[in-house]
Amino acid sequence: MSLIKKITDNIERVIFGKKTAVEELIAAFLAGGHVLIEDVPGVGKTKLADALARSVDGRFNRLQLTPDIMPSDIIGFSIIEKETGTMTFKPGAADCNILLADEINRASPKTQSALLEIMEEHQISLDGQTHPLPNPYMVIATENPVETYGTYHLPEAQMDRFAIKMSIGYPDSDSELQILAQNEFNSPEISPVITTAEAVGLIESVKYIKASDSLRSYITEIAAASRQSPAIRLGISPRGSLTLLKISKSFAAINEREFITPDDIKRAAMITLPHRITLSQKGKTAYKNTSEAVENILETVKVPKE
Repeated sequence: MSLIKKITDNIERVIFGKKTAVEELIAAFLAGGHVLIEDVPGVGKTKLADALARSVDGRFNRLQLTPDIMPSDIIGFSIIEKETGTMTFKPGAADCNILLADEINRASPKTQSALLEIMEEHQISLDGQTHPLPNPYMVIATENPVETYGTYHLPEAQMDRFAIKMSIGYPDSDSELQILAQNEFNSPEISPVITTAEAVGLIESVKYIKASDSLRSYITEIAAASRQSPAIRLGISPRGSLTLLKISKSFAAINEREFITPDDIKRAAMITLPHRITLSQKGKTAYKNTSEAVENILETVKVPKE
């Protein structure tokens, strides 16, 4: 059994009927990216993040973000030791392998910006010193789509730093029956199935999955179409194109292939691109949301013949 299948099967011991969501989260993990989960409360966001952390034997921290949370709660702070007179760094919630930033849109803009460096650089800079974060490292942020009171809009610069934006959704009836049966008394414990060292090696190996020149061109044509469309005011950035390639490689790895296909790119596009584009006034009239705009781009850009 492959290491990826071990992780998937282990998570599905506690997350029922959500194979797509599990694979999307693992795809982002394999790409070394971060995830934004937009969903209603109570559908298993925390359990999903915790299950991934436990499966790879990583440290998991959860931070409930509110307007009074300070940047130091995330990145840590320095204090002077009375005995020695030296500065000592006290790490914050970010000092882990997987950080769940719950309700990120409730944090103040100052606190949101504190997440930018750790998401991009995987390190903390404080008082002229750099503190590297553990490897592997991943931020999973959540936001509630049905509440807007007391929330702060996430800036485009921060949205672009999330590799994917996904949702879990309500379980079907059979899955919900399983949830009731399993959690009526005590929820089962998840044990590690691989080590963090194996996880790091797995992430590194995914980088070497093959992508043909024609499929690389296909990705650039998708990005160009988003920039040229009159329905889109802000198109896909080069970071978005690179992320699309990385997530496509992750899906190939999940399907135990050593090369990507157009289907990998199409599947990856629907979770890597919609949150990166902004519709123009014409686009808001033509499409219900940015996902529809991405679907239209995928229908119009010619798929290369491999």
